[in-house]
Amino acid sequence: MPLSEHEQRMLEQMERALYAEDPKFASALEGSGLRTYTRRRVYQAVAGFLVGIALLMAGMVAKQVWLSVVGFLVMLGCAVLAVTGWRKAPKPGEQPAAGAPHSRRQGRQKRSVMDRIEQRWQKRRDEQGGQ
Repeated sequence: MPLSEHEQRMLEQMERALYAEDPKFASALEGSGLRTYTRRRVYQAVAGFLVGIALLMAGMVAKQVWLSVVGFLVMLGCAVLAVTGWRKAPKPGEQPAAGAPHSRRQGRQKRSVMDRIEQRWQKRRDEQGGQ
């Protein structure tokens, strides 16, 4: 449920007051915890993928089919983890799920631009429909 304009203004005022009162604390709250978590998850999945390749190759060298199959399954699982982690990671400038104050402000600006475009489009449709 989006915030009303009044609630958005109140939130902006509180954010500005927090920055003015304690800028060090406010900047500490801006950390991108979700982005760091997903990035770490992707790195772990890539490392696991490399371990899976090593297992696959070791199974081929030792002529152990079961070891190659385990290596392939590890590679497959890690590839799935990497792709899902990559897709869930918030892009720079996007609003993460947890919502850092700085990211919320950028998301709100994007929404207001989209709202203005939608209002203009609706106004044009209404004008053309009325003629």
